[in-house]
Amino acid sequence: MTPPHPHRLPRVLRVSLKVLVPLAILGAAVLAGMQMMATAPKAKRQPPPPLARLIEAVPVAVGGLTAEVEAMGQVIAARGIDLQPRVAGSVIRTAPEFVPGGLFAAGETILGLDPTDLRLVVAQREAALAEAKSDLAIEQGQQVIARQEFDLLGDEMSDKERALVLRQPQLASARAAVRTAESQLRQARLDLERATVTAPFDAAIDSRDVDLGAQVSTSTTIATLIGTETFWVRAEMPVDQLRWIDVPRRVGDLGSPARIYSEAAWGPDVYRTGRVVKLETTLEEQGRMARLLIAVDDPMSLRPANAGAPVLLIGTYVRAVIEGLRLGPGPLVDRRLLRDDDTVWVMTEAGTLDIRPVTLAFRGRRQVLIGDGLSGGERLVATDLAIPVEGMALRTSGPVNPAIPMRDGVGGDR
Repeated sequence: MTPPHPHRLPRVLRVSLKVLVPLAILGAAVLAGMQMMATAPKAKRQPPPPLARLIEAVPVAVGGLTAEVEAMGQVIAARGIDLQPRVAGSVIRTAPEFVPGGLFAAGETILGLDPTDLRLVVAQREAALAEAKSDLAIEQGQQVIARQEFDLLGDEMSDKERALVLRQPQLASARAAVRTAESQLRQARLDLERATVTAPFDAAIDSRDVDLGAQVSTSTTIATLIGTETFWVRAEMPVDQLRWIDVPRRVGDLGSPARIYSEAAWGPDVYRTGRVVKLETTLEEQGRMARLLIAVDDPMSLRPANAGAPVLLIGTYVRAVIEGLRLGPGPLVDRRLLRDDDTVWVMTEAGTLDIRPVTLAFRGRRQVLIGDGLSGGERLVATDLAIPVEGMALRTSGPVNPAIPMRDGVGGDR
């Protein structure tokens, strides 16, 4: 029997064959693929390698450090007086510089008092001295006569009687009168000299209290003088900072040198030099701060050697930088590399970050001296890290560590 021609198969069967055959082929392909995936070798997951952070590293130097202590203070007068005359009188002349701020050298005339009455007293004392000397001469003549009479009598008598006969008490009295007259004359002449009031030391007029025509006595304040040879800076600082400063103990000892800054008046880089001279015996009451006296010579810049130097004014608030004792040797670290006041970031030999606490021997303005926890030659991280992590990978711009991969072949941040 002859099979039916395909075109003669029923229509439903023909459609079913067209659908089922492709599906069967697709299913077989899927099964084959699944079988291949199930039997294929599996790769293990590997964590991404660490990326090295590019930083700047600074080697630690070893050396000594001069302890510098900062303190704030105020300029005060080292010497000052209320000037009063030694004699009474009327002011008849004053020096041109007799004004607030006027400058006088030691011995220079400030003002003069009317000397008329004092000259009269001198004349009286001169006359009194002449009279006393005349009386002494007369008495000395009487002594000659008394001696001749005593020799003629030749009588034995006591020492007391002999003294009376020889007029020895009268002679002593005449000599005493001469000495009294001489001293009174010296006093009168001294008072006449004191009618001219002079500066007792190099000084500036702080205030003037009299003028021409004023009647003054020995209790009248003529002016207030401030010595211009030296000013003091009274500097205040914590008590624990005194151990770094050399304070003189005896006359002639030299204290620590200091630099005096007045940024508002002179600018940030201009300063005057001084030296610590004394430590006050009481603490400042409010902050319990110690107070040092720093002497600045020629504060008004009057000497030729200080021509052009800035001028210190009484009452000015200044900053003092005191150069204290020499410390070390030890590891020196730039203060900006100190983290959290007592920690440093060290780049280890393996190129990782070591967050290390240290002990400070001294904290200066620009450098700190390490007491313990760091050695010379170690490298400190100078770059600020946003999130420092102990052990994180680091690299510098020098030779690359091949054990630490880099991003895109050149390294970079995480």
